[in-house]
Amino acid sequence: MTERDTSRILAHPEAGEIRLEGVLHALSDPVRLSIVLDLAASSEDLACSYFVLPVTKSTTTHHFRVLRESGVVRQTYRGTTKLNALRREELEALFPGLLDSVLEAAAAEEARLAS
Repeated sequence: MTERDTSRILAHPEAGEIRLEGVLHALSDPVRLSIVLDLAASSEDLACSYFVLPVTKSTTTHHFRVLRESGVVRQTYRGTTKLNALRREELEALFPGLLDSVLEAAAAEEARLAS
């Protein structure tokens, strides 16, 4: 691996370093929650450019960083594209049922507000 390649590796917390309060904080923001909902609904990793968010590019970068640093998502580079994947298995092992409960509650709220 070249020096340039190593600069493309993003820091992620190990599973044992992920804290409940960090995950809850990351999921408490509506923009970040919408990112997680899209990732949960996809069977593929999604590029940052996939998401159409009501914020500036720099704010979008901030939201992805919060999700990555809290351990909710894993980001990897494929060429010049940054791909995002939900760390579902790790979160389930650490906090059983939490992610599914949050996703279900978000869907129920969306349905309630749409009616």
